[in-house]
Amino acid sequence: MTTKPKIFIDGESGTTGLQIYSRLSQRDDIELVSIDPSLRKDATERAKLINAVDVIILCLPDDAAREAVNLVSSNTVKILDASSAHRTAKDWVYGFPELNPGQREKIASAQYVSNPGCYPTGFLACIRPLIAKGILKSNFPITVNAVSGYSGGGKNLIKQYHTFHEQEAGAESLYPYGIYGLQFGHKHVKEMHHYSELALPPLFVPAVGDFEQGMLVQVPLPLGTLDNPPSGEVIHQVILNYYQSEKFVQVAPFQDSTLLRDGTFLDAIAINGTNIVQVFVFANDTTKEALLVARLDNLGKGASGAAIQNLNIMLGFPEELGLL
Repeated sequence: MTTKPKIFIDGESGTTGLQIYSRLSQRDDIELVSIDPSLRKDATERAKLINAVDVIILCLPDDAAREAVNLVSSNTVKILDASSAHRTAKDWVYGFPELNPGQREKIASAQYVSNPGCYPTGFLACIRPLIAKGILKSNFPITVNAVSGYSGGGKNLIKQYHTFHEQEAGAESLYPYGIYGLQFGHKHVKEMHHYSELALPPLFVPAVGDFEQGMLVQVPLPLGTLDNPPSGEVIHQVILNYYQSEKFVQVAPFQDSTLLRDGTFLDAIAINGTNIVQVFVFANDTTKEALLVARLDNLGKGASGAAIQNLNIMLGFPEELGLL
């Protein structure tokens, strides 16, 4: 492009929107366009901006994101949706460049790109190589246990935590660790199921911890249920080979303990502030058990970082611009 591409963040005051705006506002290779705060809900003004820019980034609740797409009349504006509204929708490209060979090229040529969810990013980073390479069959029963920082709950939960800690100094945490989604059917499950190419949806159990950012996504593998179970080293090598040329997916050494706190604990917040997802493989071949773990910043590779990465690809810029 001979001129700076214009970017409009629709919903820049939300948790993800603020992070994206903060990152993009420091760059001089794009032009950020903002709406008058008093007109944020004015459909006419929003439509005007939406159709006058090169890329619109939607940081809105799902229904509002769908409404925003309906305001598009330009056939040149590109849309990057950070909500979950279009993650499995027809004609939308899934914005996980490392997911499959050719995914990056699809993002580059797409008009509509859906930014992945944080939990699915960790889950897919772990499981997709094993399904793609036939190490696990698509009918293998998969469970997912994950814990995220409370920022994953958006502005209201962040405010709730901050208010509590300010008012109750020295008291026990509001929610030191809490499992949720106990009615099942979490909105991320459809996304996990679709892009993993599993025959059945994974059983997903999310939790929130008493830290603001960071995430661990665990996928236990009961390999003893298989007739010819792969060894832990085979599983690790397949995942390592799958991501060997990727900058933002790091595969830790097999059974690695150097990245553990005190050599024992896998810390959820260790790579906060980056756009990296780390994948770990732990296994016991005698008991035929393995554990895959993904660690990421739920507001980094799990949200705003991934959005910047996708934006760079959509604009034909170097993928790592503005990212750590």
